[in-house]
Amino acid sequence: MISRNLRHFRVFLAVADLRTPTAAAEKCLVSQPAVTQALAKLEREAGGKLFKRTRHGFFLNERGQTLEARLRRALDRLDNKMSEVSPRLVVTATFAQLQALIAMSEAQSFMLAARHLGLAQPTVHRAITLFEQEAGRSLFERTSFGLVATKPCREIAQAARIAFAEFDQADADLAEFDGREVGSIRIGALPLSRAHLLPEAIARFRRDRPLQTITVIDGTYKEMLTGLRNGDIDCIIGALRTPLPVEDVVQEPLFSDHLVVVARPGHPLEKGANFSLDVLVQHPWVVPRPNTPTREQFDQLFDSQGMAMPDSVVECGSILLIRELLSKSDLLGCISEQQVKREVGDGTLVELHTGIDWPGRDIGLTIRSNWVPTRAQGELMDILRQVAKTLVRS
Repeated sequence: MISRNLRHFRVFLAVADLRTPTAAAEKCLVSQPAVTQALAKLEREAGGKLFKRTRHGFFLNERGQTLEARLRRALDRLDNKMSEVSPRLVVTATFAQLQALIAMSEAQSFMLAARHLGLAQPTVHRAITLFEQEAGRSLFERTSFGLVATKPCREIAQAARIAFAEFDQADADLAEFDGREVGSIRIGALPLSRAHLLPEAIARFRRDRPLQTITVIDGTYKEMLTGLRNGDIDCIIGALRTPLPVEDVVQEPLFSDHLVVVARPGHPLEKGANFSLDVLVQHPWVVPRPNTPTREQFDQLFDSQGMAMPDSVVECGSILLIRELLSKSDLLGCISEQQVKREVGDGTLVELHTGIDWPGRDIGLTIRSNWVPTRAQGELMDILRQVAKTLVRS
């Protein structure tokens, strides 16, 4: 893993631009031996040479080009936000200071930030103080809730989070040259994706990359969207949102899904068909939580006819709990067709022929704008697309 030394990164990029350590030393205001030492350390950590050294200068090889692309993406965004506060930060800011800035912006307390980083409180306080001195301004406001980050501080912290994610991806990219698997692919899995799409895709992916770590993250869409934007999650898989919730993410539809109404075998409505809403509204339901695409369609079903919602509703996002509730009661379930495909197939649940013409919902990937996946991440995305083509409505 490459050390998170921002000064070494800038020296490396200067040599890539200027072709000589001498010119890079002048640009970075360091000695030529310091440039040589920085490059030597980076090459050791990167697993091999980064430059072709010729009498005409230093030229990036393939490994060097890979690292250069990641570092430019990371530092261009970070430097832009820091220079808006003070140009000096581009020269003086360290990885440790940015770590402290991120921790403080989230924790709003030196004690909590230090605990999160596993450092002594004075260490975090000193890092923030030095950063603010170079910024020439205070970056936190003292309130009754704690030390709240100012807007410029939040923007720098956000840029730093994405930069750190790029550094992690650089490690993974460089490891590919040596046939190693580094880092973890982090997937935010919404309920529908957990039923078939994601398990099948991961199973296929593991056949070719048995050692690649994959972390599947559960949670609400709001939580996952925050993680995605912060670089803690690489992609979200599940129902897409309309309109797009924020401007810095993009959505890619993979397939269209529809809702169904399900119940236990032997339910009083199992043998009927084309039920009126007057009948359905009298029954108890288990439905997803508010502010989800499924719940919006369920609510719209009754709202469009000017009808009140059913009196008896259990709100639940877990297919396991829904299955158990339905099997033990006369509840009706409104859920994605793909989510209950196995349960309907094995007879655990039955799909009721309600006659409701549910509109389709786009299911797909949500990623950060301008996100460039590593080779492993890209392979998993391609497999997800392949699996999605098989999930067509029968």
